[in-house]
Amino acid sequence: MATVAARRRLRERPIGVTLFLTVVGYGLVIGTFLLDLPIYPDLTNAQVNVLTHAIAVINLATTVLIVLGWYWIRTEQIEKHRAAMIGAFATILLFLVVYLVRVGGGGDKLFVGPDTVYYAYLIMLAIHIILSIVAVPVVLYALILGLTHTPAELRRTAHARVGQIAAASWLLSLVLGIVTYLMLNHIYSYEFGMLVPMF
Repeated sequence: MATVAARRRLRERPIGVTLFLTVVGYGLVIGTFLLDLPIYPDLTNAQVNVLTHAIAVINLATTVLIVLGWYWIRTEQIEKHRAAMIGAFATILLFLVVYLVRVGGGGDKLFVGPDTVYYAYLIMLAIHIILSIVAVPVVLYALILGLTHTPAELRRTAHARVGQIAAASWLLSLVLGIVTYLMLNHIYSYEFGMLVPMF
């Protein structure tokens, strides 16, 4: 009964639920960056490295799922599309947990390389972050519509249009995240830094 009521609320108020979940997600990330929350373990440099590599694997898996989901909806394989997008959302939630543990535990790695490459790295990283921020509400909205409507009903919603924006921004953000990971961890070098709490 509670599941039916929750689904009805999601269906009737997808924008409100999207805004609520977006604020909660942003709050978690901003709170982790700005506050010295005592909920995260202090990490060693080796643990930071393990979590960094885990994040890259998660991002790669998410990228593959989004590409598959995009292909499957283009070929009208709706159930496969739905499964891929739900899987991509699940892996991005896993990413969020691992990322927050890494950042909250003091896991900061600073790029070391030639100045021109460093600036290119920063530009790609900035675009990655901006697209990540933009992708959150559109991904949530597309997902909520997809989970609460039948395929026939979805044709009368903004799901397809919002889904294209969500997938494109999410995909580009993930690809840039993987490129910056490779630059930082495998192509050039890094040094460990500590995040300084703002308060």
